[in-house]
Amino acid sequence: MPAALLDRAFTALANPTRRAIVRRLASGDATVNELAEPFAISLPAISRHLRVLESAGLIAQKREGQFRRCRLDGEGLKTAGQWLDFYRQFWSESFDRLDEHLQSPAKPKGKNHGKHRRQTRER
Repeated sequence: MPAALLDRAFTALANPTRRAIVRRLASGDATVNELAEPFAISLPAISRHLRVLESAGLIAQKREGQFRRCRLDGEGLKTAGQWLDFYRQFWSESFDRLDEHLQSPAKPKGKNHGKHRRQTRER
């Protein structure tokens, strides 16, 4: 899994405006103007957000006449999802082992339950 793409995906998704754009594109393709509508920021600012999302492999842009249409591109999300799945499995298995350990009855260790007695020497 390319580390640079993973880093770009998480960096891109760290911004709430970019997450909102991804959420909007999950319901279908949209033009840049349609994506910019709900935000109180300039079109150049939206374009910068879109470039970050595109470089992270999260969206793709296609020129249609004078408009740019955007759509989700699953490559960045797939990379991030694979990374998350690995650690989700790791922690799930770790917690399962901890649960088994906590559920098992305690086993006394030897006669003194792990305590060492001080032995006295006879003279």
